[in-house]
Amino acid sequence: MGAQAEAGTPDGPGAKRYVRPYGDTTGDGMAQLSFTLPVPHGPRADGAAQQLANKMGMDPAMVVHSHPIGADFTFFVVYGSVSHLVDLDTVRVVEREFPLLTPSEVNADVKKLLRRKLVVVGACIGTDAHTVGIDAILNIKGFAGEKGLEYYRELRVVNLGAQVSVPELVRQARADKADAVLISQVVTQRDAHILNTQEMSAAFREAMGDRRPLLIAGGPRFDPLMAGELGVDRVFSRGTTPGEVASYLVHAVRTKRGATV
Repeated sequence: MGAQAEAGTPDGPGAKRYVRPYGDTTGDGMAQLSFTLPVPHGPRADGAAQQLANKMGMDPAMVVHSHPIGADFTFFVVYGSVSHLVDLDTVRVVEREFPLLTPSEVNADVKKLLRRKLVVVGACIGTDAHTVGIDAILNIKGFAGEKGLEYYRELRVVNLGAQVSVPELVRQARADKADAVLISQVVTQRDAHILNTQEMSAAFREAMGDRRPLLIAGGPRFDPLMAGELGVDRVFSRGTTPGEVASYLVHAVRTKRGATV
C-alpha cells in the first residue's frame, strides 16, 4: 500500500505534515499485512489472524490469503483499514551525506588522499555462514549492475569468507593494516547480529584504540540508526550497492584525515 499526504504532496510546496496509507481511495487507511502464526491451517487459524489484526488497530480486517506451512503453522495476508497517521516531522532516518562516485572517481580520490591502496577486510563473523551479502559488495561480480570493490584499482580487498571469529578478524585486519573492516550479518536469532557486531567493535577498540580501522556493519535486519549502539562507524541495510560503500569509504577517509578535494 502507498502513503499520501492529506493534502498536497509529501515533498512538494504546501505539503502536509501527516500522511496515512491508501489503497482504493486517497486517505482510506487501507494497508496489507503478512505474518505467520503457530496454528494449523483452517477456520480457527483465520479467525486468530483476524483477531490479531484487529488488536493491532486494523478494523475492519479481512484475511485475504492463508496457507499452511507444515502441519502446525499458517501464513496469512490480511487487508484492512487503519486509523493511524504518520507524522513526517518525527521520522528519523540516516540521510546519505556524501555524493555517489563512479569507480574512476573513487580510484582518483583514494590515490590523492592516501597515495597507496585503501585496504578493505571483509567477513561474516560468528556462526553466520551467509556470504551472499558480503560477496555482493566485495566480489568483482558485484550487485545490482555494479562491480564489487575488487574491481576498484585503488582498493585492496581481503575477503575472509564466513564464520570468522572476532579474534581472527582483528588479527587479520592488523596484519593487513586495514583501513576499513566490513562485516555482514544475516542470522538474527536471539539478536545474534547485534551481539556479534558489538563484540567485534569492542575487540577492535581494545586492541587498537584510536588507530582502529573504519568499522562498517551490513545486513538486511540492521537499522542504519543503530551505528552508535553497535559501536561502528556506519551501518548499511538491505539494497546497499558496492558503489555506495566505495563512495562512503572515500568520504570517511577524507573526513578522518581532514582533507579536502
